[in-house]
Amino acid sequence: MDDNVKLIESLLDSTFRYSVAEIELLKLKTLNKTSDVVSSLVPHAVVLLILVLFLLFLNLGLAFWLGEIIGNNFYGFFVIAAFYAIVGLIAHFFMHKWIKKKIGNYLVKQMFL
Repeated sequence: MDDNVKLIESLLDSTFRYSVAEIELLKLKTLNKTSDVVSSLVPHAVVLLILVLFLLFLNLGLAFWLGEIIGNNFYGFFVIAAFYAIVGLIAHFFMHKWIKKKIGNYLVKQMFL
């Protein structure tokens, strides 16, 4: 009877150590995947930020230029704002699902590579 108790205790101890090791392995795998995804997104974010700044200054210059042509500076800003309103509406109504699908597929691909 004493041998059975020791055997069960040994089995429980081994099971406990195995589960602790599995949890630790899961944590490390999660950390690895998270760091991979973040490290691949950071360069894209930097490029996106530079592109946004470029477009900001391009739009400011274009708005001032159009305003000078039209006669008042603020009219140029209205024209640029109307252009982006139209582009935004088109993107929302016609490209929303496509953009969502592309971003979702990219993130899933990054997680499982």
